[in-house]
Amino acid sequence: MATETEAETGLAFHPMEQFEVTPLFGDGAVHWYTPTNATLWFGITLIAIIALLVFGTRGRAVIPSRVQSIAEMTYGMVYKMIEDICGKEGLKFFPYIMTLFSFIVFANYLALIPKSFSTTSHIAVTAVLAMFVFIGVTVLGFVRNGTAFFGLFWVKSAPLALRPVLALIEVISYFVRPVSHSIRLAGNVMAGHAVIKVFAAFAAIIWIAPLAILGIIGVYALEVLVCIIQAYVFTILTCVYLNDALHPAH
Repeated sequence: MATETEAETGLAFHPMEQFEVTPLFGDGAVHWYTPTNATLWFGITLIAIIALLVFGTRGRAVIPSRVQSIAEMTYGMVYKMIEDICGKEGLKFFPYIMTLFSFIVFANYLALIPKSFSTTSHIAVTAVLAMFVFIGVTVLGFVRNGTAFFGLFWVKSAPLALRPVLALIEVISYFVRPVSHSIRLAGNVMAGHAVIKVFAAFAAIIWIAPLAILGIIGVYALEVLVCIIQAYVFTILTCVYLNDALHPAH
């Protein structure tokens, strides 16, 4: 017999159920102090990061192990990214940006494990990450440059008559940053997991099961790329915003 939800939607499967935050113990309401599936996977993500970047590199062998090589390559990539975009001045913010990149990468890949929970598919998570970047960059810009930070919005190379209009556009664009920064990550992760769930539901139908399984394999392979690409995009945009705070002249 169809459930009440199935009767309302006409669907026997619900792709968005996988994103529901539920208590780890019991079926009660979720409060701010309630241990949930999200809490569990936040903890697993933290443990995985520590295992790779702390314990995996503890030996610091001249001939590195695979784990040490991965950690060193990640370190070098983020370091080079910051240096190329922000210059030497940006390297003092390396720990924060490295933390951001590591969290997003590990959370994305751990979410590909069957029966796991995708923390970065929630706008509440990505919005917090984006707002920390936005507020931190804005405060840094004013502390470091004072009123000269407003130069970020004043396009000196444009004709004088167009500068006020461009300034308004720049201001709107600036305040939209945390929205686009957060939605891009959450939307891409959520979409991929939802599509996999839809194909998995169709795999139960015998006559289209082979096509559905091929679809799952294809989308899953794509998600493996999306995990690293979205972490890279989030991080590189953070570096671009940081560079604006360090060098606001337009």
